[in-house]
Amino acid sequence: MIRHPDHAPLPTTATAPATAAPATAAPATATVGTVTPAVVPGTPGSARDRDPLDVVPVRPGLHLLRFPIGQAYLWDDGDGESTLVDAGWAGAADAVDRALRRVGGDGARLRRIVLTHCHRDHVGAAAELARRHGAEVLAHRLDAPVIRGEAPVPDPDLLEWEVPLYQHGLTVPEAPPTPVHRELAEGDVLDFGGGAHVLHTPGHTDGSLAVHLPRHGVLFTGDTVASVGGVALGVFHVDRATAAASMRRLAALPADTLRTVCFGHGEPLTGDAAAVLRAAAAATAPGA
Repeated sequence: MIRHPDHAPLPTTATAPATAAPATAAPATATVGTVTPAVVPGTPGSARDRDPLDVVPVRPGLHLLRFPIGQAYLWDDGDGESTLVDAGWAGAADAVDRALRRVGGDGARLRRIVLTHCHRDHVGAAAELARRHGAEVLAHRLDAPVIRGEAPVPDPDLLEWEVPLYQHGLTVPEAPPTPVHRELAEGDVLDFGGGAHVLHTPGHTDGSLAVHLPRHGVLFTGDTVASVGGVALGVFHVDRATAAASMRRLAALPADTLRTVCFGHGEPLTGDAAAVLRAAAAATAPGA
């Protein structure tokens, strides 16, 4: 293992080498949903400077906001107020606002921003979006001090093959200190999606969480699980064994409540989602 002092996110286009952690790969038959992005025009330039955002419909009421590294999800209950699960890059608030208007019309507003964990590609635009919309920012109580800038980002425990991916992720702008208006815990139920259940999923960070909408069969895993080159345990965890246990817990949710699984990196699962997630979890070694 390699310790690194400054966390960076997983590039969405990179995959682990064939010799790395084969036990965590999803079966060859695993598939993810394929969708055509509706591009929100941006400014040409480097990954750090351009306005990089694709708006991708996943299912009715749910859109993926895809950045060059990482992604966020926009949930719309049809009442003119939307929920953002993760917030993308610092400096991307204008692009997210355009996506919000594209999905919900000119009067669309954000009511809340739920952060699955404290890393820069998930927190980045949250503070500015909250300021513009008067939105509430929610995060698990264990990651809230990091998000506010009161504590350092926790060190990931890197495998050797993760190091170049990690270095590439440093191109994402650092997230500014961001207010957390409500600290979440296991068992909280949020007022969107017919009741959004908060699941504490430690391992990627101490305060990582998943959001489960059982009424709609939707699960947001954060970075505990990824679907880059196949569904598997994510990368850059502070504790891989604990992250693997969290992945198995998510995979054990009732199959009829796992029709769409949305990851922090990679395409959502929209077909046989429960079976694919369970197969990937079963293939993950207990100690990862």
